[in-house]
Amino acid sequence: MRVLLVEDDTELIARLQARIKQHGYALEVATNGVDGEFSGMELSLDLIILDLGLPGKNGLDVLRHWRASGVETPVLVLTARDAWHERVDGLKAGADDYLGKPFHEEELLARMDALARRRYGVSTDVITSGALTLNSDSQTVTDALGHQHQLTGVEFRLLRYFMMNPDVILSKTRLSEHVYEEDMLRDSNVIEVYINRLRQRFGKSTIVTKRGQGYLFQSGSQP
Repeated sequence: MRVLLVEDDTELIARLQARIKQHGYALEVATNGVDGEFSGMELSLDLIILDLGLPGKNGLDVLRHWRASGVETPVLVLTARDAWHERVDGLKAGADDYLGKPFHEEELLARMDALARRRYGVSTDVITSGALTLNSDSQTVTDALGHQHQLTGVEFRLLRYFMMNPDVILSKTRLSEHVYEEDMLRDSNVIEVYINRLRQRFGKSTIVTKRGQGYLFQSGSQP
């Protein structure tokens, strides 16, 4: 899944980048309100982390513009402005959650996971679909025989996105946008390579090709 972090604190960005990517997210970064607003409008995103005290354009104004323009991506407001009325302002402007600075990184990651799951109607970090059970914390998957498989970063992001969108046809472009960062978008053939790896592990019927349309993860499939 793909996350946009809109934050001007370079030290905080550097600290969070590795943790967020390691946690299984593709990450985009904007360091001011103008660029952040544009990225939130133009990119295919699963979640936005938004600071309020931004140069260029205030975070609340950015958030209001997103919502007025129909952007429905979940937004976690991250700010030092932690007075109760400022939290209320953020929520009224369209934020889905609020975390004040300073914060523990584990809490941020947990809140990110909760918002991402909510968007796709998933209730826990353990996702069961078809014959597979995916553990997001350990980035492992258990098959129908009870065998546990460790996934690479790309395999995990790809399989998680499939399992959060079961029985939905997903194009190569959409899959790439939710697996890679913008500056690392790959040739669509690379997605095919990773899909074939997942099929080799979990059975060809797990992910079927819809010619001219994309791929579909079958929630009722068996290896």
